[in-house]
Amino acid sequence: MKQLKIRNILLAVLPLMLVACAEEELVTLNSDATVDPEVSATAIVLTKETEGTNALTVSWPQPNYGFAASPTYFIQLDKAGGDFSSAIAVNNGNSISKTFRVEELNRHLINLGFEPGEESELMIRVESRLSPSYSIISEPVTLDATAYTAFLDLSTTWGVVGSGYNDWGAFPDAPFFTTSTPNVLVAYVTLLDGHIKFRENNDWGNNYGDDGADGTLEPGGSDIAVTAGPKKITWNTLTNSYTIEPYTWGIVGDAYNDWGNDGPDFPFTYDDATNQWRAVVNLLSGDFKIRKNNDWGTNYGDTGSDGTLELDGGNINVSAGKYLVTFNEVELTVTIEEIPHIWGLVGNAYNDWGNDGPDARFIPDWKNEGVWILRNVKLIDGNFKFRDSNDWGTNYGDNGGDGTLELDGSDIPAEAGIYTITLDFSDPANPKWSSVKH
Repeated sequence: MKQLKIRNILLAVLPLMLVACAEEELVTLNSDATVDPEVSATAIVLTKETEGTNALTVSWPQPNYGFAASPTYFIQLDKAGGDFSSAIAVNNGNSISKTFRVEELNRHLINLGFEPGEESELMIRVESRLSPSYSIISEPVTLDATAYTAFLDLSTTWGVVGSGYNDWGAFPDAPFFTTSTPNVLVAYVTLLDGHIKFRENNDWGNNYGDDGADGTLEPGGSDIAVTAGPKKITWNTLTNSYTIEPYTWGIVGDAYNDWGNDGPDFPFTYDDATNQWRAVVNLLSGDFKIRKNNDWGTNYGDTGSDGTLELDGGNINVSAGKYLVTFNEVELTVTIEEIPHIWGLVGNAYNDWGNDGPDARFIPDWKNEGVWILRNVKLIDGNFKFRDSNDWGTNYGDNGGDGTLELDGSDIPAEAGIYTITLDFSDPANPKWSSVKH
């Protein structure tokens, strides 16, 4: 009996010993497994005129781990003088090379603080991630890079107003944007069941409706009946014809909603500063694709993991984390960047401190690094705070009510109303917040 016990103990310990040996072997192999990158240029000057062309290729040899491995590669970018703690990390899947388009690399440079028109040094390194707790990171390579002013001005003076959107002006009208087609404007807006009109400068002095509901607008015309949901409104201001269609792009997959079985896709938000679609989202380890209107009729994947999308293409693999996913509907490209925080508003002024649903989610101000905006949020009398990813591990309040944020600070009082709230982390040592009541 005693002998049997010893044998059982040895059998129980043996797998642990094997795991320990395997871990030791992995550590030993690390010194030989490298991901040292090479770059296709030592100096690049990016210009708006060359958008759509290739700017830089980063490549590295396939690491020899001594066993079959399926790493996920991340290309990390940082400005010279940085320590990569605030680096941009581009998920490159299992591919050992990445070609950046001009506009994609320029956006990364701007987000890193590069001044347009000024040459600065860019550092690039590669991480080969074998598991959430184990990775190999290369030494950085450097090159000189010059960025350009990338932001577009697609703004117009026109907007969407009505019971179908903002209760006839309770908060600012949904904006129309210019398009590449002359005289054609577009608005991306989530509507309610109700009615809308189009007006200029959030004012009734100049407005259009549709007499006869025939798809043609008339000055001061009748209200337009609409149904709830995300919509694309296209308006030809020359002919005054318009269309309203269901329209949304979303993330679907076991990395988010079990391929649609656990709820709707995570919606992208239109970014008029770059004419792209953005999603700031918590993802699980797994795969995803991008599809239109929560339907498989139009879906995109990335065959080859090269950042170029194909209709009905391959699944896109990610590790669990917080991401900024950028989808270019025109160029059919996708970029996936790890980000440190996803900010939300929580409180009895909004969701009963998280008991009545997720926090109200901020989105980045794409033109101002470190600034996050929550537009048109409806609050009730009560208090609120700001926290990261619906979790109290990192949360901010305001001691003294002076607009300066403190970690684990005091609750912020609110009176009922509709607000636009701004978080400013551009100076990490001195974060601030502000609000506008509509």
